Amino acid sequence: MTATSTATPLHALTTRRSVKFLRGPAPKPDELEQILQAAMSAPDHGALRPWRFVVIQGEAIGKLADVALEAVKRSGDPRMTPEKEKSVREWMAGVPLFVAVAQKIAHDNTKIPEHEQLLATGCAVMNILNATHMLGYGAFWSTGVGTYVEDVQNALGLDSLDYRFLGYLAIGTPACAVPPAKRPDFRDFVTEWTGPV
Repeated sequence: MTATSTATPLHALTTRRSVKFLRGPAPKPDELEQILQAAMSAPDHGALRPWRFVVIQGEAIGKLADVALEAVKRSGDPRMTPEKEKSVREWMAGVPLFVAVAQKIAHDNTKIPEHEQLLATGCAVMNILNATHMLGYGAFWSTGVGTYVEDVQNALGLDSLDYRFLGYLAIGTPACAVPPAKRPDFRDFVTEWTGPV
């Protein structure tokens, strides 16, 4: 696959948008390596490298759906109706690649605040999303599919005592045309500070 909407790096950044409905193909192995390596360039106070990623593809996606949806139902979440379960299973079956995202909790760290470690992990995820877009694929950061159910986190090998689970990146080829997103004007979010008020 070749980049189609990324004429310049800055254009790539301003045209990226979340794409929930995906299909194959997923990034090729060498492309996935580039995408994950981009995460390593995230700003990271203290070089703690708090981000952790678990790649889920092929038959493992169906296993994840089984584990996660059963765990959500056991948790008593009333939103997991039979209709919702069917919809989630159909969505997951169409996505060729998931990357679970977690922040490793640095128990022995006394210097770097945990919120800075969480921000570093978020920056690593943003690099993944941008790299995915730059290679011509689509991605969606989901906090559904049992993200806040401890049994799901543990099933992924991310013990809740040592990791903060932050959801999944669904990655693949957009299943339909993706119109440009309407973005707000940055001026609505920026002020200039010239001295104490």
